[in-house]
Amino acid sequence: MQVIKEYVQRWYESELEPDEYICHAKQGNLVELEDAKTGDRRTALTFCTNDVLGLVQADSVRQAAIDSILQYGTSNSSCSVLSGRIDLHRQLEDEISEFKHLAHTQLFLNAWMAMQALMDAFCHLAIPVPGFQHTRETLILTDVLNHGCIVSAISNAGTRSGKLFGHSPRVRVRAYRHCDVNDLATKLRRYARPEDRIMVVSDAVFSMDGDIAPLPDILDVMQNYEGSVLMMDEAHASGAIGATGRGIYEHFNLTPQQAIERGVVPLIMTTFSKFAASAGAAISSHVAELKPLLNVSPTSIGTISLPPPLTAAALESIKIVRREPERVRQLQENTAYLRSRLAEQDFLAIGETNVVPIILPSEINPKLFGRLLLENYGIWVSPIWFIAKPRLRVTVNALHTKEEMDRLVAGLVATRNVLYKPTISA
Repeated sequence: MQVIKEYVQRWYESELEPDEYICHAKQGNLVELEDAKTGDRRTALTFCTNDVLGLVQADSVRQAAIDSILQYGTSNSSCSVLSGRIDLHRQLEDEISEFKHLAHTQLFLNAWMAMQALMDAFCHLAIPVPGFQHTRETLILTDVLNHGCIVSAISNAGTRSGKLFGHSPRVRVRAYRHCDVNDLATKLRRYARPEDRIMVVSDAVFSMDGDIAPLPDILDVMQNYEGSVLMMDEAHASGAIGATGRGIYEHFNLTPQQAIERGVVPLIMTTFSKFAASAGAAISSHVAELKPLLNVSPTSIGTISLPPPLTAAALESIKIVRREPERVRQLQENTAYLRSRLAEQDFLAIGETNVVPIILPSEINPKLFGRLLLENYGIWVSPIWFIAKPRLRVTVNALHTKEEMDRLVAGLVATRNVLYKPTISA
């Protein structure tokens, strides 16, 4: 424990710990915040919530959660395969399947569990079955900037979760350069063997860069490996891209069926914490046999099923998204407006989605920038200072007004003027 104490002390001295704010109330994009260190409270305009369609406080979503508690209670108190499956689960799975155009959907408590369950199901066939021998190795190709839930799952893919040692065929993992389809093709030619079971895994929208995976080009490469599997994590894509918010396939005017027709097996992970006013995740497939394997992964049978209020909130939210596509259009219009205003003020905002990473000059500490922006202008953004390119991560949502976005830009300019003093060479 002494080592831990010394380490954390050094961590604090290095100012690596995040500033902590505690939310006491929300109304739209206005939040009442308490500074955890000082206890000071203030009302702030938030640009760091992932409630991209503004559904967290929608009346019908809140009422659906309340009604589910009255009917089922606050928890199912069991895993799905024992006594924890309720009708709301089936309704939510069916709603997601229609939304994503893939007929079979399995729910999970979160994306981390969903991805690990997929590794168990795909690489290890979940559980041993008498009389069946699994002999084929798995090759997984992953974008180097994939989300941590993907990285964690594939780094542990060699052994089925819940086991210290595995007896399945080997799992080989190789990374390809970010959104670089030529590198993906090179890695597949180099590492794929005739009997391999191949899976390519990618974020649809990358959470730190705000850019979109080149899906059509990925399919062009993968169609040369018939039966290969493409897993798209649509955490930041659902509700945000595509004409009606269906995600990356709709964004490129494609459907999962077109991938199937080209010999590629499409899988989609949907998460509920961004567009669906809830928590939890789901994996969808056109292969019916995958679902029972996902259902018996240790990350399914070793914990409770998705609680009723979370299930009900996600279900009602997705119904709203399907019924009111104008929410998606408003989000996309807001994204275009804010990005244009940032460009006018010479901010380097990378990507193309409502996730707007603003790359700062190297001498500016994003944590200090975010702190001053909140203290002086009442605007709350997410400073990211612990990665290779420090940045502010601004997230636009459908509720932001032009006046609020203009206020953000004005605050950013004023804070930059205070912190950035470029040296002019003679």
